[in-house]
Amino acid sequence: MSLVPGFRQFACFGPQLPRQNPPDVSVRVPIISAKRVTKFLRRSASVAGSGAEFSERLVATERKKKGRNVAGVDQDELVDPTMLSDPDSFFCEFNGIQIHHKVCHHGEEQTGQPFNSEISSASAGSNVPKVGLPMILLHGFGASVFSWAGVMKPLASLIGSSVLAFDRPAFGLTSRPRHSIWSTGKADMLPLNPYSIAFSVLATLFFIDRLGPEKAVLVGHSAGCLVAVDTYFEYPERIAALILVAPAIFAPLFGDKARKGSQKGKAAQSEDRGSTTDNQRNHFIVIWNLLCRLVGLIVQTAMHVIKGMKDMLGSIYRNILLAVLRSSLSIILVRMIIDKFGIAAVRNSWCDANKITDFTINGYTKPLRAKDWDVSLLEYTLATLTNSGSKTEPPLAARLAEISCPVLIITGDTDRIVPRWNAERLASVIPGATLQVIESCGHLPHEEKAAEFLLAIKKFLQRTFGAPGEVVFATGC
Repeated sequence: MSLVPGFRQFACFGPQLPRQNPPDVSVRVPIISAKRVTKFLRRSASVAGSGAEFSERLVATERKKKGRNVAGVDQDELVDPTMLSDPDSFFCEFNGIQIHHKVCHHGEEQTGQPFNSEISSASAGSNVPKVGLPMILLHGFGASVFSWAGVMKPLASLIGSSVLAFDRPAFGLTSRPRHSIWSTGKADMLPLNPYSIAFSVLATLFFIDRLGPEKAVLVGHSAGCLVAVDTYFEYPERIAALILVAPAIFAPLFGDKARKGSQKGKAAQSEDRGSTTDNQRNHFIVIWNLLCRLVGLIVQTAMHVIKGMKDMLGSIYRNILLAVLRSSLSIILVRMIIDKFGIAAVRNSWCDANKITDFTINGYTKPLRAKDWDVSLLEYTLATLTNSGSKTEPPLAARLAEISCPVLIITGDTDRIVPRWNAERLASVIPGATLQVIESCGHLPHEEKAAEFLLAIKKFLQRTFGAPGEVVFATGC
């Protein structure tokens, strides 16, 4: 008997009547391996994670996709900068940052750099005044303490005191804090952006105090000259002299002649005012002057409104810039640029790139093995682009004529990074500045032409700090 009307009931042991099979409408479930399930869960977790975590995963994926090397340096196992230190490296904490530096004292042997007899002879001689003041070396963009390795000992011999070079944040082996570390509002711990020039200025003063004397000679190269000059303007009483090497400081297009011309123009205008004093008694002129004052007030009010809009737009611009530069795509772009142009930039900095050795290339690419080198480079770029300087102080180019301490400017005649004419213009703007042009030399005179570089400093010290053989402690600029 059928349980359901219209259907027959079959026994499992009885013969079955032939019937037509119904179409197969079953759903086939694919067999998913445990490995594929794990991979799917990982992808889901990355999508559900925070934006920062997703950004880091995207960067890591792009690194594997584009290659594991940047400028020939393996990026799979980046390490803490302290693990890359040399036997003569030192680290000290300043404002929460571990600053890598090296010190060469007068009379000490220096390791880590091949011996060069020409350099040794350039720094020798009994007619060198022993200044007795320390010297601080400030490297340029993309460089580090390594850039000064070949001249630190000769400079210590020339000046008769200690020579110190330190890595500015974002370069060398100095620690590289992420944005969240120094922007959490803990101003008492890290009141300054470590990637800003202001931080480097304070770090320079910190090392001057660390070496003891009240004054020091600052030597800046390229962008390091900005730090040297800013340190002078902030603490002029602590700087005995400035040596600017291939200075990346934009010189004003018009120097003393333009200023004198403007002064003559103002004098002529004052004479014209004196000759027309009698005419001002005319009522028409009085009314005209009142109208001019009224228009001036209207223009002044409009300028205040425009300034407020400019500040608002500037704030929006900075926020957009922050978001763009701190994105994972910017980090990828930095890696691509350094990979393609990093070593090429070093070679382009020399007049004769054939003289560059593997020792030099390895010295410049070594910091690429440090953790967060790419993030810190972005933060440095961001700090540079958003640095508006002091609102009360005029631009640096307008203050160069205020420098009153002895200044030596050294440049190469074939510098492709900062052209020679810019150094010449700087020398004409800074009062009493001495210009030394080294022939057949590029952007790195202290590396490519170390002997000529030291000879220029030797002559500068002789002229500035007294008679040969005399120990001189400078007391003023």
